[in-house]
Amino acid sequence: MDQSVAIQETLEREENCIIAVQCDVLFDNITESRLLGLVESTKEHAIFIYTHRRMAITADDVSLEDIIPISLDFVVVEGELLSYVVSHLSFQEEELELRLPFGSHSRLFLSEVNRAWSGRSDLRDTCMPASILNVNWQLYIGTWMEKSKRPNDDHLFPLKSHQCNKMTLQGISSREDRDDLVRSSSHTPSNKAQILAMPQFGLRDNLIKCELLKNEDLYTYLEDFSFFLGTYNVNGQTPKESLHPWLSCTPYPPDMYCVGFQELDLSKEAFFFNDTPKELEWTKAVSEALHPDAKYALVKLVRLVGIMLIFYVKKEHAEFISDVEAETVGTGIMGRMGNKGAVAIRFRFHNSDICVVNSHLAAHIEEYERRNQDYKDICGRLQFRQLDATQPPLTIMKHDVIFWIGDLNYRISELDVDNVKELISKKDFETLHNYDQLKRQIDEDAVFVGFVEGDIDFQPTYKYDTGSDKWDTSEKCRVPAWCDRILWRGKNIKQHHYQSHMALKTSDHKPVSSLLVTGRVNSEAYKKTFEEIVRNIDKMENECIPSVTLAKREFHFKDVKYMQHQAETLSLFNDGQVPCQFEFIQKPNELTYCKPWLTANPPKGFIAQGGSVEIELEVFVNRSTAPDLNSGKEQIEDILVLHLERGKDYFISVTGNYLPSCYGTSIRALCHMREPIQDMPQETLRELVSNTVNTEKPLDIPKELWMMVDHLFRNAIKQEDIFQQPGLRSEFADIRDCLDTGMPDSLPGSNHSVAEALLLFLDALPEPVVPFSFYQQCLEICSNNVSFFSLQVISMLPQCHQNVFNYLAAFLRELLKNSSSNRLDVNILATIFASLLLKSPTKQDLAEKRKTQEFFQHFLTQGST
Repeated sequence: MDQSVAIQETLEREENCIIAVQCDVLFDNITESRLLGLVESTKEHAIFIYTHRRMAITADDVSLEDIIPISLDFVVVEGELLSYVVSHLSFQEEELELRLPFGSHSRLFLSEVNRAWSGRSDLRDTCMPASILNVNWQLYIGTWMEKSKRPNDDHLFPLKSHQCNKMTLQGISSREDRDDLVRSSSHTPSNKAQILAMPQFGLRDNLIKCELLKNEDLYTYLEDFSFFLGTYNVNGQTPKESLHPWLSCTPYPPDMYCVGFQELDLSKEAFFFNDTPKELEWTKAVSEALHPDAKYALVKLVRLVGIMLIFYVKKEHAEFISDVEAETVGTGIMGRMGNKGAVAIRFRFHNSDICVVNSHLAAHIEEYERRNQDYKDICGRLQFRQLDATQPPLTIMKHDVIFWIGDLNYRISELDVDNVKELISKKDFETLHNYDQLKRQIDEDAVFVGFVEGDIDFQPTYKYDTGSDKWDTSEKCRVPAWCDRILWRGKNIKQHHYQSHMALKTSDHKPVSSLLVTGRVNSEAYKKTFEEIVRNIDKMENECIPSVTLAKREFHFKDVKYMQHQAETLSLFNDGQVPCQFEFIQKPNELTYCKPWLTANPPKGFIAQGGSVEIELEVFVNRSTAPDLNSGKEQIEDILVLHLERGKDYFISVTGNYLPSCYGTSIRALCHMREPIQDMPQETLRELVSNTVNTEKPLDIPKELWMMVDHLFRNAIKQEDIFQQPGLRSEFADIRDCLDTGMPDSLPGSNHSVAEALLLFLDALPEPVVPFSFYQQCLEICSNNVSFFSLQVISMLPQCHQNVFNYLAAFLRELLKNSSSNRLDVNILATIFASLLLKSPTKQDLAEKRKTQEFFQHFLTQGST
């Protein structure tokens, strides 16, 4: 959530909040949360300090407490303490300690403050000697000078008194004395090898890594460095028992903990607003149950609705951890909702890049293909930003070691419940495992290629009656299954245990744990090998000019369709005498290297001498690119420029033909089409989009919309979890083709796939059902007589838009009449559909989202309009 929006609402017109960050402020041994905003006004900068609610959305959620102008005497001394960036703000004889969350956003905030102060940096040495400025863990970026003229006359924080030099030197000594620090992502180089290992040397670094991999036996050895991995679907419950039997089940304390939860909170508030008190409750339960024979620090916590991942490290290993980042991706309905998806944390330990993923995949025994799709979506969409902005994001598979935990939801197939329970009673888990969907999908290379899972010698972890060890006795009588799994990928990893924990009875799942031991690097041997590789690369680069051979320079993509991925492979062979670095570069007067429907993966990289690389040229048309392609204003045509560093440029032609789709076509244009869109001449489509053609009387609503709603009305009015459970991508493709070609006569696919296709159709409209020009009126109505004015606004819409709005509202009211079967309610439908029918022409904040839901709820609770 961008909390700078809330700050901006408190500012004067000439003031602008550049960036905001939440932090903890420490004074008198008490920690309190504050919101910091870097504010600019007429080329002057200041840090505004606010008290705030838990999630600052609007100005009502924040209260200005203090203002610190950035001037010559303002100093920030930055270090890293476990999971925080610790910043000491100093002015004259006062000091304030702030703890910013460890990660890229905090670093970005500090770099922006540094930029604001950089024009005055010529006076730094009056306060700090140059020797101090070079200390690698400290960053001096600016200062307080005097109080703002705002109403507050006194600092609200009790600040400690220190002279500037005294404070700085104390910081250095404390850094040398500490052994519990997490290293920053930025390092002070002491030799050439270290310089080249830094992230900003990305392409060259890749070549060095390649050579290092060939020689890793020279510097790698195994030691007892242990990871405890745990996963637990808690079914929306609060902690009711100690987690000690699960988290402290090893005889010796693990070096690190990665603990994942699913279904942390099943409430609608958590689903729609991603806010839950259970985060704190379960985090506290975890911290109290860690192994008692060691001290641990929380490095990172990340959560998406009910999917949460917590990363702890033993104190003595903290200094070897750096580059900590966290990301999330939702794979629920429309591929966005966070009720299913994944959270992940990546970090560097010594010289290894490690990624931990916690996922909750699609449910139901027959949906294994959807689970496969969720896995692929997570791998493709979850990306970590790199410190070097010129480098592409890191995907999961770009890490040396990957741990994947979670409720993967794969079930046991082809056996009825009695046969499964009989095998369990005999402890014949090997036979039972042969019917496990995940094992079968891995054997077919459908998912988790290259991953390893230990032998399963414990009984299935799902489904139990809550509070007991009894199998499900409900009416559904679920077949027991190993839903909760732990897998890994990487070298030098050994598993010491893999087990479930029957003692815990809070949920209908049982928690699972695995203890993995990994290898680590001999730093001295690594340094020696590293420097030798660098010397050889330098020699090669100075002697030769790079050159590559392209297997093909022209690519044609046939019959490109909406939201259907196509890819062609561009093969490069390094026929020169030196390793080369390549990059696709922008053409003159263009902002990016390619059109928005095209990507090259990777867009930059290196090729060793005599080596080759395959680049995927990928075409994907989405809601932002479809409108112009549908109308013929844009074509599938582009020229890519492949540049070799210190070499020449190569030109690659990309062409194709796009099949127009109702997805991304306006309501008005579709109402003037009585034939399927792919039967319409291109010139007619162009005229319809530009409003230059008058046809016979238009349809009341688009026929494509009618087909989907009619199908759902006849087949899915009582469908459980309709509009909440996603469909299959393969079925969406069939539905799209049916709508665009008119064949077959009836829609294919499951009810869930048709429902998601309807949502995607509304999401892709170039102009939403309630046009952008009416958006502000709808928001203002929420403060007045909603009943009267909402009807009035809808009556003013263009006729085709008005018809669609009323048609959809009537259909949704019919769904609500069957809520006992489909489990829908007004809040769910208003949340899902308001965001599609009423879109903001600019970025929409949470307060606006709630107003649009309030507006649309009126049409769901009132009679026919």
